[in-house]
Amino acid sequence: MKNNSNNSIKPLPEKLVIDFFERVWHSPHELGAIDELMTEDYTITTAGKSIKGRTEFKKWVGEFQKQLLDAKTENVDIFYNQQKDKVVSRWVCSGRNNGLFGLESDNRFISFSGIAIWTIKEKRLSECWVERSAHELYQTLISGKQENDFV
Repeated sequence: MKNNSNNSIKPLPEKLVIDFFERVWHSPHELGAIDELMTEDYTITTAGKSIKGRTEFKKWVGEFQKQLLDAKTENVDIFYNQQKDKVVSRWVCSGRNNGLFGLESDNRFISFSGIAIWTIKEKRLSECWVERSAHELYQTLISGKQENDFV
């Protein structure tokens, strides 16, 4: 696996992921970028649930961002294989709680970490598997702590 986190010229696997984070997960949350960056049949599996197709994925992201105000995701580390058809990112997502996990909205700053493994087809992201620190985030939210000290 190659790690090009410090390269000024980013190869396609890294560029797709960084563009996704910067355009979709940073303000102004350009959900339309999903049409450009993902294949039509894009599938993400997260929390044991699969969301299939760009349209459904955009809906899922939009709903998630309503529950996590000012959401942003920062890449921490990124790797891709020699064929450049698989890319892995370790990231941190943060924002303000607006009812995550069906809990009360309290506008508290929260953050959580995760890892995503993408497949690339047709020079676009086509599939993703995500693991995130949801249990730890949930524990923080129900504890009543004012700030998240997990990440």
